[in-house]
Amino acid sequence: MKILLIGEYSNVHNTLAHGLRELGHTVTVISNGDFWKNYPRDIDVSRRPGKLGGMLLLAKIYALLPRMRGYDIVQFINPLFFELKAKRLYRIFKYLKRHNQKTVLGGYGMDAYWAYVCSKDMPLRYSDFNIGKELRQNEEAIAERKDWIGTDKGRLNLLMADQCDGIVTGLYEYWRCYEPFFPEKTTFIPFPIVIGKEPDIPQETPEKLNLFIGISKNRSTYKGTDIMLRAAEKVKKDFPDKLNLKVVTGLPFDEYVRTMMGSDAIMDQLYSYTPSMNPLEAMNHGVICIGGGEPESYEILGETTLKPIINVLPTYESCVEELTKLVIDLSRIPQLRRESYAYVCKHHDHIKVAKQYITFYESLFSKAKKR
Repeated sequence: MKILLIGEYSNVHNTLAHGLRELGHTVTVISNGDFWKNYPRDIDVSRRPGKLGGMLLLAKIYALLPRMRGYDIVQFINPLFFELKAKRLYRIFKYLKRHNQKTVLGGYGMDAYWAYVCSKDMPLRYSDFNIGKELRQNEEAIAERKDWIGTDKGRLNLLMADQCDGIVTGLYEYWRCYEPFFPEKTTFIPFPIVIGKEPDIPQETPEKLNLFIGISKNRSTYKGTDIMLRAAEKVKKDFPDKLNLKVVTGLPFDEYVRTMMGSDAIMDQLYSYTPSMNPLEAMNHGVICIGGGEPESYEILGETTLKPIINVLPTYESCVEELTKLVIDLSRIPQLRRESYAYVCKHHDHIKVAKQYITFYESLFSKAKKR
């Protein structure tokens, strides 16, 4: 197949492209590298600051449009697949749909369905937008609701979800928000990870827990790392001889991974049911994920035995409790580290995931033939 992947979130498209190419497919990734994270891409469409930057980007994309024709699959990372206003993207989407075979919308992160469903229907016990039946009122959640619900961006999302041939979601949570509206064309496929060499994990019980917390720029409260950090500092104070704490902020991906190496555990994504790309990359290196590991995240994978994620509820008390348990019983660390690597190998290997994508893509053509 000839496949065009547009946009980037946390290295999903770049990693997927590796898997698809190894299976013999022709793949082009066009993105801005996910801003400061600067992930690899084939065609760069980063935007310079200001209004002039938008004009230059629009001109560049229009010049690139002839090169974005004739693909079997065009997949969009998000309704905001370029750094342009929704009204500009509407025209580009219509062009790409007209000049390519099949289009796929990614449900990988922030969008109108995620914001609306978690704020209105609230099918999840907690999320970026709700705790139980209460709306979260932090500035970022309020801003995202205003940005996506009943706006041009939201309407673009609704249009693309309706007109794309398929919708692929990367976490249980996102699947839960799209599937009720589009049950016939929504699928869940785990995020892809390039599996590394099996980490050398000592058999012996370590003397301390080496804990890593990476903070995203301007999103600490929204993602819950503010609470996780306070909890880690509390446990560090209670058990100073049993916990080493390393905290970093706003690192590019490659540097983030290098800095994380040597850690036993990572705390990330307090309001998630499922580990996202950064925790999965950590698990790929035998680092334990303390974060989202709800039963639903295992069930959607069909996993019944391998459950290495230390699940925490979205509270300071739960974070302190689970981290304290691990610090008190350091003998758990070697086994949990080995199981973390095994979990990623089993469910997230980029070749295995790429095969699932190809199966999904092929199903879009099969449906068309049956009509």
